[in-house]
Amino acid sequence: MADAERHRPAGGAELEALRFLIDRLGVTAEEVFKDVKPAREIPTFEEYIARVSGAVAAGTRRVYGTYWRKIGEVWGDRRIDEPSPMEIRHLAEFIKKNVVVRRNSRGGRTAVEHFISAMRCLYGYAVADGLISESANPAVRVAKPRRLASTRRALSDHQLIAINKEAASGGNDPWLDSILLRLHEETACRRGGALALRRDDLDLDDCLVQLREKGETVRWQPISPTLARSLAQLNDDRGSGGQLLRYRNGAPITRRRYDYIWKRLGKSLPWVTTQQVSTHWLRHTTLTWVERNFGYGIARAYAGHDGRSAAGTTTTYVKADIYEVAKALSALSGEKHPLVAELASGTVRPRPARDAGAMPAAPLWLDEPLAEKKFLN
Repeated sequence: MADAERHRPAGGAELEALRFLIDRLGVTAEEVFKDVKPAREIPTFEEYIARVSGAVAAGTRRVYGTYWRKIGEVWGDRRIDEPSPMEIRHLAEFIKKNVVVRRNSRGGRTAVEHFISAMRCLYGYAVADGLISESANPAVRVAKPRRLASTRRALSDHQLIAINKEAASGGNDPWLDSILLRLHEETACRRGGALALRRDDLDLDDCLVQLREKGETVRWQPISPTLARSLAQLNDDRGSGGQLLRYRNGAPITRRRYDYIWKRLGKSLPWVTTQQVSTHWLRHTTLTWVERNFGYGIARAYAGHDGRSAAGTTTTYVKADIYEVAKALSALSGEKHPLVAELASGTVRPRPARDAGAMPAAPLWLDEPLAEKKFLN
């Protein structure tokens, strides 16, 4: 129904019919409209995107912000209750056709998925605010494209060794790069977890780091004594307070450091660029190793998954505690951990990249010689 039709003044015949109905019901006009609240003014997309953007978490805003800006450009002056599911689908196809093509592009499917998720987030708040009803939410009636299987996988032993060797032997800050990669390999944390680390998140006595990752999850994760000492020394040398991981000048690192590392590694290891290896591949590598050697329950705890998944009710009964995670970390790193009475059984062999006997003369990991050198000269 068009706006003009919705707001057309009632005619004489219609008013007369309304008066007749009220009279037959035996009520007054005051009684009919006693508790009726005036309709809420529906905001435009430009207005409502600004409200929602200020209400969501920083990670959500970073992912959806690009798509909200596009929605604002196209529909900024339209009310949020105007677009139909068909119009949303048309805008999704427009975004798909005009997406920036990169080496890891998958035909715009991810862009469409994120766009629809951004729309659902926006309309979810509109339903909660009472601006539209759940049944009038157009975004939930637009299907997301089926997600393709990830191309990421676990790295092989020789690939992991090569990555650590190159990281520790070149670039403008190899000590920082080595610490950063080892942090991801030992904890299987995401980039956001590493960037959120503070000095207060480091427990040197029990060799733990507190990780804050997506979904506002917080957990204590075991790390090796070598990594714990190196993180503390980095903090002492490069400034205390605020973010733990910093450049030589004391400035905190950002996501751009990861871009620099993988671009640098890709120049000396062409397969890194060809296969689009990224930090998340290290998470795959570590969790695959833990699952194969210690089972699904411990791998799940190692990953920091919260138990809410489609894996089934069985996950309720296979939860692992921090001591089991520490045992897996001890075997993976080849170092004793304070939370484990003894080094994990010799039946589980550490990955070659962490096995001191497999290291070349130039250390790949942050043992004492590397920690002393620090590449500061």
